[in-house]
Amino acid sequence: MSVDPIAASPVAHSRDGRQFAGVFLALLALLIVAPFVAYPYFVMQALCFALFACAFNLLIGYVGLLSFGHAMFLGLASYVCAHAAKVWGFDPALAILAGVACAGVLGLVAGVLAIRSQGIYFAMITVALSQMIYFFCLEAPFTHGEDGIQGVPQGRLFGLIDLSQTATLYVFVAAIFLFGFLAIYRTVNSPFGEVLKAIRENELRAVSLGYRVARYKLVAFVLSAALAGLAGATKAIVLQNASLTDVGFGTSGEVVLMTLVGGMGTLYGPVVGAVIVVAMQNYLAEYGEWVTAIQGAVFVACVLMFRRGVVGEIANALKWTSL
Repeated sequence: MSVDPIAASPVAHSRDGRQFAGVFLALLALLIVAPFVAYPYFVMQALCFALFACAFNLLIGYVGLLSFGHAMFLGLASYVCAHAAKVWGFDPALAILAGVACAGVLGLVAGVLAIRSQGIYFAMITVALSQMIYFFCLEAPFTHGEDGIQGVPQGRLFGLIDLSQTATLYVFVAAIFLFGFLAIYRTVNSPFGEVLKAIRENELRAVSLGYRVARYKLVAFVLSAALAGLAGATKAIVLQNASLTDVGFGTSGEVVLMTLVGGMGTLYGPVVGAVIVVAMQNYLAEYGEWVTAIQGAVFVACVLMFRRGVVGEIANALKWTSL
């Protein structure tokens, strides 16, 4: 777990900081322009899935843990938020926080069970837990089975700001996305994040240096689950519904696709991958079931031609480490 003296130098950190600041400003500019050139609700949906993909990437890209059941956090938070807003009459912010809290608790329970295993066994445990949550959401009375929860009120934020106004809702969603994105950036660029990368590169070496690897993995798992829950809860407010699709295995597969297409282990890769996948789903919807085939073809092409993902290849070509 040696440290690269060049990457650790103040000059390198300054350069990386400038690179990140420049790209982040470009991202802000795109967020400002996006609702004027694309359907705002499409952009908001893409931002929710982008945050979901970033949360998943925190786990697989920086810790090396592959979860095939991450939709359980997105879906459960979506159901809890929708129920809290519609039935309990919670403020949108409180409803979202309720969803995040439930996703975090589920992440803690799932993490304690899953991180005892490694590799394919870890992935299979997450699949099994996800299917259990899917069955729970199918049978629980408050989820309304296959009908889901419809007509979720967008409400007034803090009792003052009307989120039923498209422009206001967009600013709210963009702010949540930026909060989650910056939280992940701060996490992976902190001493905690450096330990996570060390675990990814050589877990035995990290153990030999005295790090309690299991605890670091568990904290990363819970954080990833909570951020995925934040994406799911926000999505419930935006689209005004929560359904079994949110917690299904297909959604867990889609987030893997988003991360790999955009660039695993990069900050902006999952964002780009999420936009690509959501755009295909929306703008190719007229082709029906062929959308799945097209997504598969894009995935195969990216694996063969862009082994590092779209952003990963760009970062490699520019020799940038901050993307």
